[in-house]
Amino acid sequence: MKNVEMKVDGSILTITVDLSKEFGVSSSGKSIIIASSEGNQAVPGSEELKLGLNVYKKK
Repeated sequence: MKNVEMKVDGSILTITVDLSKEFGVSSSGKSIIIASSEGNQAVPGSEELKLGLNVYKKK
């Protein structure tokens, strides 16, 4: 994962993304990547829950 932190406290999932970071241009060239789970990832502590996340801005 790029710039994504997940934390589970009981039944609450908290996702932290540093919005000041950039990871370059997307493959399409239309946006700048801020954070990505890089596909679906397992939620910590769960085998059945998955998360897919992309944070980006226009180029």
